[in-house]
Amino acid sequence: MQGIYFINDRICLDGLSKEESIVIQEQSLKNFINEQKIKVVKFNPYQLNDYYTIPHALLYDLKKEKVSIDCFLYYSSQVIEDFIYSYPAKWLILKSFFKEVISVEKQNDLNIREVV
Repeated sequence: MQGIYFINDRICLDGLSKEESIVIQEQSLKNFINEQKIKVVKFNPYQLNDYYTIPHALLYDLKKEKVSIDCFLYYSSQVIEDFIYSYPAKWLILKSFFKEVISVEKQNDLNIREVV
């Protein structure tokens, strides 16, 4: 299974600092990726990280590559909600490139999967 993951590097989760919020998102997502044996896809060879921090950049790369990926992963609805509410049409287009959209809030909780 192939996937792409998103980390919001501009948000403070539950009163934590931005740096702590990034670490929590990254650790939770990487744990899920390893457990589910997901191969992370990276389209841009100049991208510094394995993950995306800008949904617009991800959408641009997906449109350019014209591919369908198994899953899009993010930590919680809180990290992506600003994009969803600001750009609802772009969110629908972004989701259309994936078979599943998965929120991985906590490894011990049930994982929420939205099948597109």
